Amino acid sequence: MGDGLVQACGLTKHFGSFEAVRGIDVDVARGEVFGFLGPNGAGKSSTMRMIACVSPRSGGTLSVLGLDPDRDGPRIRARIGVVPQLDNLDTELTVRQNLQIYGRYFGLSRAHVREKATELLAFARLTDRADEAVDPLSGGMKRRLTIARALVNDPELLLLDEPTTGLDPQARHLLWERLYRLKREGVTQIITTHYMDEAEQLCDRLVVMDNGLIVAEGSPADLIARYSTREVLELRFAAEDRPEVAALEPLAERVEELPDRLLLYTPDGEHAQAQVHRAGYRPLSALVRRSSLEDVFLRLTGRSLVE
Repeated sequence: MGDGLVQACGLTKHFGSFEAVRGIDVDVARGEVFGFLGPNGAGKSSTMRMIACVSPRSGGTLSVLGLDPDRDGPRIRARIGVVPQLDNLDTELTVRQNLQIYGRYFGLSRAHVREKATELLAFARLTDRADEAVDPLSGGMKRRLTIARALVNDPELLLLDEPTTGLDPQARHLLWERLYRLKREGVTQIITTHYMDEAEQLCDRLVVMDNGLIVAEGSPADLIARYSTREVLELRFAAEDRPEVAALEPLAERVEELPDRLLLYTPDGEHAQAQVHRAGYRPLSALVRRSSLEDVFLRLTGRSLVE
């Protein structure tokens, strides 16, 4: 094992005969924002729970903060922060009390948690709601409070499970700004998300998981360069004018057929569009866009819905 803050080698997790995580290797550097992407059932949450020391591994090796979760679980949990997928705030307490009482669980003094709560309320932009009940808060406010609570012990590692699910665009971007600030302050973050734009914005490096395995790893830009093309041409045709995929394949590196459109993966979308017109095809609409992490994700994991 090297110097990574979180390191796993051949990590597995079984639930009876079901193998949720099937031997993965992970190395998260200090100060890095690292992402886990994957469809439902890919093994992301099982991996995060093992890193958080709330679920024992079935096999392989795992080191968190240089410690073994099997022997040093309490010591690790004292030095990490966890933001669960669903907010679990205490609705019988005020916003400020949620921070102060949680801080006491770590053995911090009352004076320290009072000072820390004031600092975190400002960080989460909740100072003006400090002495109000939690229930009336918006979803974005509750999410910011949940993240603030996870920071009360000044964690070296922050685990965030789908941190912006269900939030409107304004709340998402405000939360991103808060996470950027934490990165600048040197807090290592591990994030699971279903939002590809979020992964591109936040993650220095990520892995794509599918069926309990890591199927790709790298920075967002590296993955796009490796598994997609620079641009994508999206074409929509009237049903009677829609060409066969085979007819368009010579015009692009790859052609994908969807129910409502055809996707042509190409280094130059405008050039491909001109070739389509020269070939005599007249789409109802054509859009040239930059290839994205979502294109990579869907190519690696498929478009079928996973329940």
